Amino acid sequence: MKKKGVDQAIILAAGKSTRTLPLTSGKPKALLEVANQAIIEHNLDSLQGLVKEALVVIGFEGHQIKQRIGHRRGLISVTYAEQLQQLGTAQALKCAESRAHDQFLVLMGDDLYAGSDVIKLLKHRQALLAQKVSDISQFGTVKEKGKVLAQITEKPKLTSEGYANTGCYMLGREVFSAIKGVKKSERGEFELVDAINILAAKGKMAVEEAENWHPITYPWSLLDANERLLAGLKPTVHGTVERGATMKGAVAVGKGTVIKAGSYIEGPVTVGSNCTIGPNCYVRAHSSIGDNCVVGNASEVKNSILMRGTHVGHLSYVGDSILGENVNLGASTITANLRHDNKTVKSMLKGQLLDTGRRKLGAIIGDNVHTGIHTTIYPGRKIWPGQNTLPGEVVKRDIEAG
Repeated sequence: MKKKGVDQAIILAAGKSTRTLPLTSGKPKALLEVANQAIIEHNLDSLQGLVKEALVVIGFEGHQIKQRIGHRRGLISVTYAEQLQQLGTAQALKCAESRAHDQFLVLMGDDLYAGSDVIKLLKHRQALLAQKVSDISQFGTVKEKGKVLAQITEKPKLTSEGYANTGCYMLGREVFSAIKGVKKSERGEFELVDAINILAAKGKMAVEEAENWHPITYPWSLLDANERLLAGLKPTVHGTVERGATMKGAVAVGKGTVIKAGSYIEGPVTVGSNCTIGPNCYVRAHSSIGDNCVVGNASEVKNSILMRGTHVGHLSYVGDSILGENVNLGASTITANLRHDNKTVKSMLKGQLLDTGRRKLGAIIGDNVHTGIHTTIYPGRKIWPGQNTLPGEVVKRDIEAG
């Protein structure tokens, strides 16, 4: 497919996510890690060769994004605009108006996009990516005729299949005039979707189908995205694997990492740099272990994400769980991941129990949590950043800040 001279992408990464708490209580959602890279890093990698500049609109804890990304990634120069008040995606895009080119891509900074999908937009003046989903009630529904957008309807009360709006667009500067006509939504924000509907009513807005969009709606969405990204993992070893350690399938090991004797790793698994794994531990498929992590003697990690600097003490079990940065699990900490009645796991969200749809889901633990030895955590429970548990504590309810 021939590229038609679009040199800029605008990435909207200013909002504070509440549905991914406690992981995002002190950091932007775009910095949550999947397969050992932040979401925004994955997206910048997907844009390599497609654009020369990425203009990132930052807001909540935006300095963390600047610190992590800097001003260049690969072939792409990275610049920043600031949304001082987080009043919605339309207002976020307007914050980039003074530096926007005549035509540009727009991506949400907290969902995962593939370059193979984004490139489909480049042949159009105005276009969006839509992807078929089994339950359209969680997304904006794209209604089209002959691959031209008729309307986007936000979160219809339907549980049927449909085409979801991915939030990835090809737009021209006309969108800023459309934004002027946008009114506050029921949740008190100016929605970019409303501007897209205005543009669609005035002229042709093409619809292209995405195949590899991974929306990050809830914390457990990270586990789904992690599994899919690891499916393409290539085995590489840049660290040390001691004699007596076993690695099967696709396993990536970073520089300075030591896989100690007796460890058994079943890929796909990625282990970052400067980690210590083992001895005698078991790391199961679809696990991502970030830089500077420790998985201690006789511990097991299964289908989980361990972010940077996290330590799993000996004799522990981490299953179907997400651990933030610098978490320290005391010896024999257990994350229960299966209900006794075998029903799907529920998790608390904004004071209401939400059915996650997952038969197995362990703990969701924010940054800098420290558990005492022999802590047991019920399925789907959350622990807010900086909180501690006592030795032998059974976590039956979320442990929130304060």
